[in-house]
Amino acid sequence: MYTIDVDFEVYKQLTVRRATEHVTYNDVIRELLGLAQSAPTPSAAQGSGPSPGDWVAKGVRFPVGTDFRANYKGQVHTARVESGALVLNGKRFDSPSAAAVSITGSAVNGWRFWECRTPGKSSWQSIESLRK
Repeated sequence: MYTIDVDFEVYKQLTVRRATEHVTYNDVIRELLGLAQSAPTPSAAQGSGPSPGDWVAKGVRFPVGTDFRANYKGQVHTARVESGALVLNGKRFDSPSAAAVSITGSAVNGWRFWECRTPGKSSWQSIESLRK
């Protein structure tokens, strides 16, 4: 094992890119450099089966640690899947629409409002695209 020194700004950016605590800093750097994983991470070793903390909405499974974001009136809002729910500003929601309404104050289709990034991924996608 080797040690490298990084400044605080780099450390913060690496930390933000860790989807879960199971993703190591080495995993983040390997992904940024386009290198293959050296060994499966614990989350990858679990396969595609559900975890106890996963959140299922309308038949779509979002793994624990999935990040959500939405841009509303020029402000980016973020949420995360934790303990079987979508958590936004410390409050748990059972549907993407309920979380979206808490931001907008009016009826909104949460499936069109949010996009997500699943653990281990670097790209965002509309959650509407995940529905069958």
